[in-house]
Amino acid sequence: MDEPLIKVQSSAGETLIKANAEGLRVLAERLLELAGPGIRSGHHLHLDAGVDLEDGSSSLVLERADSL
Repeated sequence: MDEPLIKVQSSAGETLIKANAEGLRVLAERLLELAGPGIRSGHHLHLDAGVDLEDGSSSLVLERADSL
């Protein structure tokens, strides 16, 4: 299995999320976690450069918002 690689770039009102196959799986798992039963609106996950994301990435916050 490959190492998950995820890069987030933001500019001019647009955000690009690039990832290899394993990185896309990791993102999908995080989104499914937020969509799970018992998770309250407002619960969020931070993905940061050099930790969850490739160096040079913009930080990314995934948040459940049931009021949308």
